[in-house]
Amino acid sequence: MALKEFRPLTPSLRFTQLHDFSELTPGSAPERSLMEIKRRTGGRNAHGRTTSRHRGGGHKKQFRIIEWNRRKRTKAGKVIGIQYDPNRSARIALIDYGSKEKAYILAPEGLKVGGTVSTGPNVPAEVGNALPLRVIPQGLPLHNIEMVPGRGAQMVRSAGAAAICTAIDKDYALVRLPSGELRRLHADCYATVGQVGNVAHEKVSLGKAGRGRWLGRRPHTRGMVMNPVDHPMGGGQGKSKGGGGRQHPVSPWGQLAKGLKTRHRHKTSNRFIVEDRRKKRA
Repeated sequence: MALKEFRPLTPSLRFTQLHDFSELTPGSAPERSLMEIKRRTGGRNAHGRTTSRHRGGGHKKQFRIIEWNRRKRTKAGKVIGIQYDPNRSARIALIDYGSKEKAYILAPEGLKVGGTVSTGPNVPAEVGNALPLRVIPQGLPLHNIEMVPGRGAQMVRSAGAAAICTAIDKDYALVRLPSGELRRLHADCYATVGQVGNVAHEKVSLGKAGRGRWLGRRPHTRGMVMNPVDHPMGGGQGKSKGGGGRQHPVSPWGQLAKGLKTRHRHKTSNRFIVEDRRKKRA
C-alpha cells in the first residue's frame, strides 16, 4: 500500500501522511454476523475510576470477530474481500468457507481477493495458510502465532509484523519475534505464513491533534507543568526539572518512568525465552 501526502496549504498538512486505502476491496461491506457492539469505557474500570489515562471520545466503532484459532477449519476458504478494521492496525480479510460460513482473519501482505487459504499440517506453506511450526520451512515470515497449542494466535498480529522460525529442536521450535526476542514454542503451535499487511502503518503521520481525538486519544499533559499536589514533578519557579529538584522522571503515583522493569521476575513463561530482546548484539 502507499501513503497519501498533501500540499502544504496549512501547517498541519505539511507533514500529514495518511493511508490511501488502495488495498481495500471496493464495495466490500462488513459482515454483520461477525460484528459486535463495542462499548467505550473512556479509560474507566467497573468502579468508574480512571485506570488508563488520556482515553475518551472518538468515533463509534463496532468490533469485528477475528478467527484466531483456525484448527477447526478442514476445508479451504475463498478470500472475498479485504476490509478496514477500526480496532487494529492491520487489515482483515473476509473468508467464505461455503455453506454460508464466513470468517475474518488478519490479511497478510500479498493476499488477494479470489485467493484461497487453508489450514492443516498437510497444506502448502503459502501466504495465508496456517500450519504447525514443525512443518513450516525455516526462514519463512510468520504471523498470528499460538503460544499454547489450540488456544489461538496471541503473537505477531500488528501491521507489518513478522517472525521467523530459525530451528526445530525435538518438540520445540525456536522463533525470532519482531522485538528481537528468541523464544521457544511448542512445535504443534499453529502459525500463519506471511507478513501482516499494511506495512506502511508505522509511517503514518496524523498531522493534527484533532485527528487523534477522532481516534479516542485525549491530550497528554506533562507532569512538570502541574502543581505539586497533582504530580511529583510539579511545582517550582519557572521551567524546573521536577519541582525544582533533579529527581528521576516518575508517574503521577511515583513509579519510575525510565528503566524500571515491569515484567515479573519469576514469571512462569520466562523459561521459554532463549534470548532477551534487550540483549545487545555485536
